Amino acid sequence: MSLAALPTATSLGLTLIGLLIAGLLAWIGFTLSRRKAADSSAAAASAQLEAAHVAAGAKSAAELVRRQAEEEAAVLRVRAESAEQRAEEIRRAAEDRSLEVRREAEQRASDVRREAEAEAQSIRDDLREQRLEMERRDHRLTEREERLDEQHRSIEERQAELTAQLAVLDQRKVEIKDLEDERRRILEGVANLTTEQARAELVASIEAEAKRHAHTIVRDIERQALDEGEVKARKIITGAVQRLASEQTSESVVSVVHLPSDDMKGRIIGREGRNIRSFEQTTGVNLIIDDTPEAVLLSCFDPVRRETARLTLDSLVLDGRIHPSRIEEIYERSRGEVAELCERAAEDAMAEVGITDLHPELVRTMGLLRYRTSYGQNVLKHLIESAHIAGMMAAELGLDPKLCKRGAFLHDIGKALTHESEGSHAIVGAELARKHGENDDVVHCIEAHHNEVEVRTVEAVLTQAADAVSGGRPGARRESLEAYVQRLERLEEIAMHHDGVEKVFAMQAGREIRVMVLPDAVDDIAAQVMARDIAKQVEEELTYPGQIRVTVVRESRATEVAK
Repeated sequence: MSLAALPTATSLGLTLIGLLIAGLLAWIGFTLSRRKAADSSAAAASAQLEAAHVAAGAKSAAELVRRQAEEEAAVLRVRAESAEQRAEEIRRAAEDRSLEVRREAEQRASDVRREAEAEAQSIRDDLREQRLEMERRDHRLTEREERLDEQHRSIEERQAELTAQLAVLDQRKVEIKDLEDERRRILEGVANLTTEQARAELVASIEAEAKRHAHTIVRDIERQALDEGEVKARKIITGAVQRLASEQTSESVVSVVHLPSDDMKGRIIGREGRNIRSFEQTTGVNLIIDDTPEAVLLSCFDPVRRETARLTLDSLVLDGRIHPSRIEEIYERSRGEVAELCERAAEDAMAEVGITDLHPELVRTMGLLRYRTSYGQNVLKHLIESAHIAGMMAAELGLDPKLCKRGAFLHDIGKALTHESEGSHAIVGAELARKHGENDDVVHCIEAHHNEVEVRTVEAVLTQAADAVSGGRPGARRESLEAYVQRLERLEEIAMHHDGVEKVFAMQAGREIRVMVLPDAVDDIAAQVMARDIAKQVEEELTYPGQIRVTVVRESRATEVAK
């Protein structure tokens, strides 16, 4: 609605209000006239008075409505004026914005035009440079074609010369062939042999002489290598053993715990034996209480459990309070102490050998070997000995002592996990070392030290030698005399049951079997098969420390008398 239409709308509203008031007054008059006819004169007077009041109220209401309409009209006029001002401001702002957008568009168009001109100039420069480069290439190609044409002409001339020379050479070859045929005919006539027969006799004589000479050289080299290798090996092993100074303590399956008095035995047993039952159930170790004064025995095949039980019983005796709950509490604490002792023992062993970068899990596993034995020999001390022996032999042979020490130090680590994983301790230890990032050469030393994997490196051979020296030295491993004698007798009995065997000797304290066979009944191949069969049967039937070498000797003699 425009501003010009506002007064018209106001007049129309006032007119409508006036018409309503007039209608209201007419209706009131009509009502009063009807009442006038029916009522009395007194009522008429009262009605007139009421009509006058109504008319006065209607007039005041009409005046109020008119004033409100005028006020609303004034407000609308003010709003209309404000709207016109706002519209004017919006129009001026729109004009300013359109001018600004036009200027920006012109500026942008100018920039784009300059950029297009610059890019076009760059393209023109590139095209000019490419045209110059193509002209230079055409010039070079033209020069090259000229040189090639010249070379082709010279080659054709040279080929013509060579063709002439080849013709001359062919003629000379024909002449030489004719001369050789004539000379061969003369020689064949003189020697009464054809060319093929002479060549065959010459080749046969040269081959026989070469074989004889080669056999002599090979035999001398083998004999010299065996002699020198045996001497050098004995020297290296003897030097390593002499330089090694290691103590040995015989391990057993029983630990003795000393008591302050015999009265403590009753407290250990407890009322109706409840303490001793709780102790054995908690630790898994047999507690033996006999007539030995002031001492009890702990018996268990697992040295770690036995040591934990010993520490537990020592703490209980020292504390004096012995009852089931206290036993469990002290046992848990002792387990932690044993774990710390194992880890400390592994760190001490690493420091003694000179290894400082083992994985923490390998250190923890290595510590478990502190309480494990093999034929009475402490496994952790055996590893230390083996590492020292391997390092000394590696230094003598010019190998890396650190690598050999590491392989020998870790070769029996699988013995700490054999009861937890399937497979031999060599394979289990190799997998553990490979899992924790050990070198492939070290892993091979571990898995091949009992020949379960074919030996591929010199370090693995040294690990085997160090293991055998440490386990085979006098006093290292404990074995009863009866079992020792029975094992030797069984070794000789196994070998004697094979056909063609003349004599059998168990040597080197049962670590070598020397079998003498009849040369007429056993050939060289059968001797190798016999050695393999004897070794396999020994592995299947006997239990022994270290390794047992099987040597089959087949000796034939030829005797002549020079007259």
